[in-house]
Amino acid sequence: MSIAFLRQALHTLQQQSRRRTPHRVNQWFKWLSPGLSIKRWLLISVGGVLLASLGLAIWIKLTPIFWAIKFLRKLLGFITDILPNYISGPLVLLFGLMLLLWGQTRTVGSITKVLRPEGEEELIDVLLAHHRLYRGPKIVVIGGGTGLSTLLRGLKTYSANISAIVTVADDGGSSGRLRQEFGVLPPGDIRNCLAALADEEKLLTELFQYRFRAGDGLSGHSFGNLFLTAMSDITGDLERAVAASSKVLAVRGQVLPATLSDVRLWAELADGRRIDGESSIPKAGGRIVKIGCIPANPPALPAALKAIKEADYIIIGPGSLYTSLIPNLLVPEIADAIAQTKAPRIYVCNIMTQPGETEGYTVADHIRAIDAAVGNRRLFDAVLVHKKSPSAKSLIRYAQQNSHPVFLDREAVTLLGRRIVPANVLFEDETGFVRHNPEKLAKVLFRWYSGVHHGR
Repeated sequence: MSIAFLRQALHTLQQQSRRRTPHRVNQWFKWLSPGLSIKRWLLISVGGVLLASLGLAIWIKLTPIFWAIKFLRKLLGFITDILPNYISGPLVLLFGLMLLLWGQTRTVGSITKVLRPEGEEELIDVLLAHHRLYRGPKIVVIGGGTGLSTLLRGLKTYSANISAIVTVADDGGSSGRLRQEFGVLPPGDIRNCLAALADEEKLLTELFQYRFRAGDGLSGHSFGNLFLTAMSDITGDLERAVAASSKVLAVRGQVLPATLSDVRLWAELADGRRIDGESSIPKAGGRIVKIGCIPANPPALPAALKAIKEADYIIIGPGSLYTSLIPNLLVPEIADAIAQTKAPRIYVCNIMTQPGETEGYTVADHIRAIDAAVGNRRLFDAVLVHKKSPSAKSLIRYAQQNSHPVFLDREAVTLLGRRIVPANVLFEDETGFVRHNPEKLAKVLFRWYSGVHHGR
């Protein structure tokens, strides 16, 4: 009868636990997840308490141990006289475990309240996410413009070991004005990447991206650009300014300028014209046959080279072919480092052609342009191409700007020795504006990387 009573009591407790605290129990067990090192430190703590108690007892000649054992013997004898050992034992054990769990829960709750007062996430969930992200592959992403920042928003959910290498050839808009007035490297693309990788509050990121709409001299500038310009002046260069800004925004990964040289782009067109300046090239309205920069061979940022050499995975693009992607590769040391690495390398091709840069370009034309810019070398193994055509609304909108979907010429791409990775990664807004979907793009890129990595 006693055993039946105990079974019924345990069954009742189990049902109540399932009804009231399934989430809490699940959270408790998360602390025992592998890789967090919680179990080993908990055991070491318990061992420390036992050794400290033993040391104290030896120090005072074991007297407390004698009296404690005598007291426990009487207490246990009293309990077993009332209840048999097969009932009293499990009950005392259960009571002890409940006290232990209650104490640990209150301790963790107190720590969580201090560290995360907003209470949006459990501390253990934050620790598990941190552990997963910082064990992710070392990814290097090379590019610039909105395409790069879009990709980074998706990648940061898979790994915190991201290095974004960004062009510093921009000479238009707010960046161009700051470059001309203060002699600083253009901060615009770097600002966008910092905001994309930020792990801080949304409000702080919005502040960094805020663009002034009025004010003498302020109109058109973004707060982030002004902040990076001021930090560059204070710290001495853009690299230190970016590192300081990364701390403010709690950036997941690092953003690195390709070079600290004052790089200016030039392009030769099919009609013989030479166009100077990154912002002027797309406006020239001609077919680009050659692109370069002044100075001709700018030195690479050492941190960027280090990131490439240590990378597990390298992604080039998406972004404007001649004004965002290729400028990074015009730094010879960066192109050499990519060519020498054994890491999987993939190029993310644009969805639409870009007026003034890639009008009428196919996927193979994009690949040939990159190869030609680096001395006809193969810097990547595969190309990711969007499969599905945009909606009629988007096609009409882009056709008015002489922009069309990039055609996939499979045979030509295959002859160039590149593997084609087709995927549906398109996002269209209500106005028909087309860009890559950050989450879908990152998912496809990681699926391809996993396949290549495990296939080695």
